[in-house]
Amino acid sequence: MRSVTNFLFKDITLSLSMLFLLAFSVVILNSLEKNLFPLYFVYIFTALLVFWIFSMTDFEIISLFSKYLYIISIALLLLTFIIGSVTRNTVRWIQLGPTSLQPAEIIRPFLLVFFANYLGRGEVTLKKIGKALLLLLLPVVLILAQPSLGVSILTIVGFVGVLMASKFNKKHLIVGLLIGVAILPIAWRAMAPYQRQRITSFLEPAKDPRGAGYNSIQATIAAGSGKIFGTGLGKGVQTQLAFLPEKQTDFVFAATAEELGLVGAGFVLLASFLILIRLTFFMEHAVSPQARAYLSGFFLTYLIQLFVHVGMNMGMLPVTGLPFPLLSAGGSSLLATTMGLGIALGAYRK
Repeated sequence: MRSVTNFLFKDITLSLSMLFLLAFSVVILNSLEKNLFPLYFVYIFTALLVFWIFSMTDFEIISLFSKYLYIISIALLLLTFIIGSVTRNTVRWIQLGPTSLQPAEIIRPFLLVFFANYLGRGEVTLKKIGKALLLLLLPVVLILAQPSLGVSILTIVGFVGVLMASKFNKKHLIVGLLIGVAILPIAWRAMAPYQRQRITSFLEPAKDPRGAGYNSIQATIAAGSGKIFGTGLGKGVQTQLAFLPEKQTDFVFAATAEELGLVGAGFVLLASFLILIRLTFFMEHAVSPQARAYLSGFFLTYLIQLFVHVGMNMGMLPVTGLPFPLLSAGGSSLLATTMGLGIALGAYRK
């Protein structure tokens, strides 16, 4: 265990960027949905505690339990179907008193640690990649069955990031791409009807402005109406008059752009990019090949999550329900992100 002093000064840029986004989140969420508080302060406190615990723990120690983390992940996903609550024809959350937990979000860092430990040791053969894909298939299928397309995409993206940092013949990428293209029709048929509708409505949102294309259109209007300095906290027309759905989660960036303008949205993106820059630096100074593989997977996951969230809020990508890391409301997503960042700090050799 490292001392508290080492923790505080291990990487001030990442720590301050994370704290800024959390503070910014409190400000914007209090404007968008006051009913979230004071309970959301409990989420933030818990998330900071989780971040501290994992950042103070060496990555090698966490790696020792990687197999158990995988087993726990599968058990939590199965438990969701047994005792999970049904909401909008989905089974994603387990009710815990006044709050709920989304296991599919919580286990993402666990799976990254497992695959980093599995693929990061020694040379990765085609046979080993095949076994890893089978191990990946189980949690992905369970997450898709909930269904949760966004989380399943992040899980796959994280695996790809881990694989890219491992020692393997890059020619295997061509084989992987061909397999990916071949299973696209199967993946399309496996999607829920509303998920396919989101993609088709993205291509032509104006075709169904009051139905499938409504969310994308309203988010675009909200983001554009803020201009440079925004309409002001609590004064956004799209957000305060409920034209923009899920404003505190899926469309929090559009809500931020409306009420705080380009300036507010710019600060949020800047803090997020600073975190990404530090993660790339950590990769260059990882404590082990496994730690570097984990950092690569977490970096790619964080990047894609940002890219997709901002893209769908600007009407440039289909709506997938991915939250903005550290900004969107959601205790499970917040815990997963802070846990992942904590493990990333533990994987960094200063």
